[in-house]
Amino acid sequence: MRSGGEELIGIRDLVHLSLSYDRRLVDGADASRYLTMVGEILESAAFEDDLYPDAAA
Repeated sequence: MRSGGEELIGIRDLVHLSLSYDRRLVDGADASRYLTMVGEILESAAFEDDLYPDAAA
């Protein structure tokens, strides 16, 4: 990350998703769309309320 010409170290949450499937039964494009959808759902969820229930007050 850069801010005003200086480099900054940013701490963020990161998860690597993987998927195993039998290519004889599932097309790779379908598997990729599924994994992309799972990632989008996880990115859009508000997990802060689950982690810190008292802070939502």
